[in-house]
Amino acid sequence: MKKKLLSAVLASAMVATLLTGCGLSSAETTAETTAPAATEAAVEETAAAETEAAETEAAAETTAAEEAGEYTVNETAAADPAITLTMAEVNPVENTICGAMDLKFKEAVEAISGGSITIDLQGGGVLGVEADILDGMLGGTGTVDVCRISAFALNSYGCDKATLLSLPYTFNDRDHFWTFANSDLAKEFLNQSSELGLGVRGLYYGEEGFRHFFTAEDKPISSPADMAGMKIRVSNDPVMTAMVENLGATPSPVSMAEIYQSLQNGTIDGAEQPTANYKSNSFDEVGPNLTMDGHTLGAMMTIITDAAWDKLTEAQQEVIMEAGAIASNHCREVSEAKENEVLEQLKADGRNIIEVADKSEWQAACSPIVDQYATGDLADLYQQILDMGK
Repeated sequence: MKKKLLSAVLASAMVATLLTGCGLSSAETTAETTAPAATEAAVEETAAAETEAAETEAAAETTAAEEAGEYTVNETAAADPAITLTMAEVNPVENTICGAMDLKFKEAVEAISGGSITIDLQGGGVLGVEADILDGMLGGTGTVDVCRISAFALNSYGCDKATLLSLPYTFNDRDHFWTFANSDLAKEFLNQSSELGLGVRGLYYGEEGFRHFFTAEDKPISSPADMAGMKIRVSNDPVMTAMVENLGATPSPVSMAEIYQSLQNGTIDGAEQPTANYKSNSFDEVGPNLTMDGHTLGAMMTIITDAAWDKLTEAQQEVIMEAGAIASNHCREVSEAKENEVLEQLKADGRNIIEVADKSEWQAACSPIVDQYATGDLADLYQQILDMGK
């Protein structure tokens, strides 16, 4: 049997935290009463009255929770042994799209499990950078149980299917990506790490918007021809490096922390980021031209170690998957809303937003990359992804 969880007060608090990424707190109500010094029968009568009052209060809270209708407790999981899972996030939890998705996952897991599962969310990279966290999870250190990573982070560990998601100009729009993310094919991609025996398994997808090029004030980009001879910073990834080269520019190995200064002093001519990250890092101050080419979607996935998964009961595993679906859907809503908000702010600030209505020229320039990576069995999988956008 299932019952609704969370009071109306908590539901209201959650709504206020969706886009800000703030943590969710719960109120505790305690009551202390002292039985009068009387006979043993009087004490028992008083205790019975207190119990009845507590039951009445609990019933009222349950009714309010049912009216709030936020989550449904899995009572089987709620009766299971308590377990705490440590979750790592390399970005700040507050005011970020990935943080909002993490918080929703934590919130849903703890609510639906009736408190039998606690997610200890550690944000801001306090548990290390993504590569170090992954090495630890795959190495079985047990420090991190769950982590939100780039969807392409496991490529170098043999998960070649995820590479298809990073190929330039694969997804037409957000709907195209989410059609994939909610498909049976996506589950196949998420399961590859477990099938390869890496010691981790994918739980769900998220995204933080399409990635676009941004450049110095005197170097706007409207077509690939404009990129000839430019030095563009991209992550140290073979697909991203090849993309910049095929578009006529030179990839520059600058760290994320050095982008602002490198653009300011002319060491690089531009870089690329999702829209929200572009603004939150103040890159628009030194790279005011934002070319909306949407070359790659900032796809994310959340993984859990097999060791942590195996410690969960079957009912608790069901909770994790249900909460993952909720967090994934929440990410879709938050990401699009945040991106639209940021774009309006950028326009108000006078930034040069360059729309790319026709991407055929960009896609043609990058087609050799698709030919290189989408081969053999992967070619059929890639075509299935493309067909989802038709």
